Amino acid sequence: MALSGCAQICKCILILFNTVFGLVGFGMVALGLWLRFSSVTQRIFDVNLDTQAFVIGIILLIVLGILMFITSILGNCGACSESRCALAAFCFMLGLLAGAEIAAGVLTFQNRGKAGEKLSEFYQTVYVQYVNTAGDPSMSITLTFFHKMFECCGILGRVLEPIVKETCPYEGIVQAIVTPPCPSVIPNIIDTKASAFLGGFVGIAAIMIIAMICSRVLYTGISDSVSSLPPYILLSSPAISLQDPSLFPGYIRNPSLNEAVSLTDAS
Repeated sequence: MALSGCAQICKCILILFNTVFGLVGFGMVALGLWLRFSSVTQRIFDVNLDTQAFVIGIILLIVLGILMFITSILGNCGACSESRCALAAFCFMLGLLAGAEIAAGVLTFQNRGKAGEKLSEFYQTVYVQYVNTAGDPSMSITLTFFHKMFECCGILGRVLEPIVKETCPYEGIVQAIVTPPCPSVIPNIIDTKASAFLGGFVGIAAIMIIAMICSRVLYTGISDSVSSLPPYILLSSPAISLQDPSLFPGYIRNPSLNEAVSLTDAS
């Protein structure tokens, strides 16, 4: 279909957005399934009060990744095939994800103290599992992420930490000395930087809303393109001859009366 320039730009933006969005969702699902079904970590999913936060976190990771992947497929199908139904479904799914993103940011900001405590408990669970599994790679990646994000190290600090030093950031002796333990640092950072976390959630939701706007523009462009098609053949066109019997099978022309006569009537 012939789309307007604005609709064409939105189509390209949607294809790029959904490609990245789908890859992120697929990566989240792959990581979650790895943690869920790994022979080392699978026993964590036996319901236990010490590991419940970890289990809930992994399940949310998988569910969110699946929703993102499905949404990206709908968006790419709608943009590439110019399907209005797929675009409408994509817009609905993306709206739900954007709303959930904003709600999560607001709830985290309002309950930043409790959120910091829960995240600290989650870190300690991962730490214990890393120790019990003798350095499982998935736990090592998770600990490294925590240590770099919060600039902390283990449960005793860089100097006294005997087990997970290799996952901690190291920028010299002075930095190593002052690197604090994570269980006390995580709640403080969540509390002091709650506004930044809220801004991050809102920023991601804003990108989703922009994609929704592009989807709406493309949807309108497709609708306008369909409505602009001629609903009938223009008989005044010089390329069409009313004398052509292939256009009106079963009828013959009467040149003297300048009207069509059915073959059955002519007989």
